[in-house]
Amino acid sequence: MRGRIPDSFIDELLARVDIVDVIERRVPLKKAGREWTACCPFHDERTPSFYVSPAKQFFHCFGCGAHGSAIKFLMDYERLEFPDAVEELAQSVGLQVPHEGGRDERPREDRSELYALLDAAARWYQEQLPKSAQAQAYCERRGLDADTIARFRLGWAPAGFDGVIKTLGTGERRLQLLDEAGLLARGERGSRYDRFRERLMFPILDRRGRVIAFGGRIISAPPAQAVDEAAPAPAPTQDARKSDGPKYLNSPETPLFHKGRELFALWQVRQANASLDRIVVVEGYMDAIALHQAGLPIAVATLGTATTPEHTETLFRTAPDVVFCFDGDRAGRAAAWKALEASLPRLRDGRQAYFLFLPEGEDPDSLVRKEGRDGFEQRLGKALPLSDYFFAELARDVDTASLDGRARLAERARPLIARLPDGAFRELMAAELERRTGAQALSPPAANGRAAARPVAVQRSLVRSAIALLLAQPELAAEVPLSHDFRQLQRPGVALLAELIALARARPGIRPASLVEHFAGREEYAALQKLLATSLVGEPETQRREFFDALARMAQQAKDQRRAELEHLAKQGGLSEDQKTELRALLAARAQVTPAA
Repeated sequence: MRGRIPDSFIDELLARVDIVDVIERRVPLKKAGREWTACCPFHDERTPSFYVSPAKQFFHCFGCGAHGSAIKFLMDYERLEFPDAVEELAQSVGLQVPHEGGRDERPREDRSELYALLDAAARWYQEQLPKSAQAQAYCERRGLDADTIARFRLGWAPAGFDGVIKTLGTGERRLQLLDEAGLLARGERGSRYDRFRERLMFPILDRRGRVIAFGGRIISAPPAQAVDEAAPAPAPTQDARKSDGPKYLNSPETPLFHKGRELFALWQVRQANASLDRIVVVEGYMDAIALHQAGLPIAVATLGTATTPEHTETLFRTAPDVVFCFDGDRAGRAAAWKALEASLPRLRDGRQAYFLFLPEGEDPDSLVRKEGRDGFEQRLGKALPLSDYFFAELARDVDTASLDGRARLAERARPLIARLPDGAFRELMAAELERRTGAQALSPPAANGRAAARPVAVQRSLVRSAIALLLAQPELAAEVPLSHDFRQLQRPGVALLAELIALARARPGIRPASLVEHFAGREEYAALQKLLATSLVGEPETQRREFFDALARMAQQAKDQRRAELEHLAKQGGLSEDQKTELRALLAARAQVTPAA
């Protein structure tokens, strides 16, 4: 059992889900014989080396070595802990996860107290909003209605240095949790005080709708003030309340919150849309909220940081088309280019990125209030495709009429185009560069000297071969006699093989990946995963014969091993009558059977 979730439930879950379906919702797969393949989502590559086996219900990358069951894929791809990955899969097939007392002496780290405390803080901030005339006036001035305020759980952090501490920090353990949650700051002498004060509060939610952090905005800050959400709060002094501090202040990095991975309003986007063709990325919390309120619940915001590769992967998993919406000034264009660079390795066929630059002095909030939903929709429809923005930006200071200018453009574009995954878009981008410059964008496939990785058979010991064959067809365990003589062989791996046979026999119909998943947390787990990932030659019936032949050879080796042991004891004159009888029988059997190699 893993944690407090019964093994039997894990078996049922992995029997219900189809790993091909689980992965294809997140990674475009192509049929390749009996398996499916794709460019690995866990490392950048041009040639597919990521394989998914529906027969084994297992994935493996021959490039970076990532492998496992559908549960392991979700853990790696979505960055989920084991219980959360199980919950995610169970919800997808309508199962309720049962829990029981576990035998693990060291259960996984429990973050439930931290989640509960952050949710309590969000509720407290919400309760303070109606009590502040200043905050209510600001919300009214920004056109926020009651439904929007409730949907985004907006709140108010009142003045003072101990509002959260007095309300939620009753006791040293609670203070420790408040500190861990990023709700407290420390003075020069180590004193703790509320990090957020006199700010409109924006709860930041994770993909399951749980509060994991906050963004706080000073509502009296001048519009031109630079955003520095990561700056630490100043130590409390007599004039500290007179200092506005940064316009936006986000929670610091915590065990639950990593700003380079999270997107504000993504939870609300997913709640508002059963399916989504397009998602819009804006720079500010209020910009995202304004678009939602205007009837465009497709907007998210980065958390005061440049767009990261983790952001783009999350965005493209949410919708195939991503529109990056930035100011048209130098800072906005710099942010757009970083978003483009982060997007390139994720632009598999079927995904598209667009760039929308707004007029000077405008932002999505101001424009949607002036032009309404339809007006902003028209602007979105005119957003630049990534290809147009890509070549326009690279050629901004280049004279493409000259040979030197075209050479410069080619040198700038080549390494970026090379970062695109293999597919039609990459080929078209390369062709467009060649049209514009006359230079070949990519090396011929044979020139890079790197062949696509393919599953290969590997040489194994007899025991390892038997384990690999059993993992390919767990149903073979039912045909193995309970008292099979191979179990007497004293060799590494025999006990594991016997355990696998017993487990597969006890759970008829168990899938290969489920069988391996039972060993999660044990030292044999990695070796079993590697054996499951290797390819086996021959049809199922051929593999079946090889399996039982391997068991027979192991049984013969066990007899030879026992005979040699008894012969050694005989030379020392230490055989009992029973042992002498046993040795005679083994010698007689040896005369009739050619020893296995």
